[in-house]
Amino acid sequence: MMDWTDRHCRFFLRLITRRTLLYTEMVTTGAILHGDRDRFLAFDAAEHPLALQLGGSDPAELAACARIAEDWGYDEVNLNVGCPSDRVQNGRFGACLMAEPELVGRCVAAMREATALPVTVKCRIGIDEQDAYEDLLGFVDRVSGIGGCRSFTVHARKAWLQGLSPKQNREIPPLRYGEVHRLKRERPELEIVVNGGLLGLDAALEQLDTVDGAMIGRAAYQDPWCLAEADARVFGEAGPAPTRPEVVERLLPYLEARCAEGVPLKAMTRHILGLFNGLPGARAWRRQLSEAAHLPGAGPAVVERAAAELARRTEGLAA
Repeated sequence: MMDWTDRHCRFFLRLITRRTLLYTEMVTTGAILHGDRDRFLAFDAAEHPLALQLGGSDPAELAACARIAEDWGYDEVNLNVGCPSDRVQNGRFGACLMAEPELVGRCVAAMREATALPVTVKCRIGIDEQDAYEDLLGFVDRVSGIGGCRSFTVHARKAWLQGLSPKQNREIPPLRYGEVHRLKRERPELEIVVNGGLLGLDAALEQLDTVDGAMIGRAAYQDPWCLAEADARVFGEAGPAPTRPEVVERLLPYLEARCAEGVPLKAMTRHILGLFNGLPGARAWRRQLSEAAHLPGAGPAVVERAAAELARRTEGLAA
């Protein structure tokens, strides 16, 4: 999710779940090949397993980025052909590429030739008037046939490339999970992961009866604690999940290290505002972080104070 799942967000989420596969923001090939690679690619070793999500349409450039992803230590490379924003379309990548399955297949083939990492594709169920199930099946067949892709993450909404904003494209086109389920039935040899409208772990687990995986996006950002039971309920790991105060305590050394490098505290605390959602004191937690994290010289003490205040409020209510 562009501007959301940066390295600071991912490190925080990894403190909640050890096994869930995390994705980077979509990074364009141009940004990697011609920009600041450390800015776009750097991550903490604790973030594994981690997939790099790429945006692009030139097979040679995507192949070069796939090699770079392997060199940097990523676990997977994902080609995004599902993002519907105007900026993405103008760059000829994202959802508009669903109209060019042969090109997507060539891109995937070049990427697979360049790296030993798994190469996956994220798409929609359709775009514009090309939204029949047969269009989705044809796209998947051509990309898997030409490119050898064996794993597709399918957002269960079509995208309107003209007339709807990216936000509207996440809300207005109806969810059609049945078509993703049918795709898995008719192409059982492929890994099919469903995305779109999943509001938490329970909703994701329901999907696993039919498909191979489920991707939770904005719901996990807004209520990150929905991932706290993923290791046990999805991956069968024994042992208790960490508590929210424990997550805060484990995050503090990371905040200290990044602040020492010059990263503004607010760039990191914006990702943890929803940690205590639904609990007494959650509003005060969000307010204190929002008001203090942007101040000059703000550091981890801001988070410590907010956590202490939340604990005080909680203890008062319990008493």
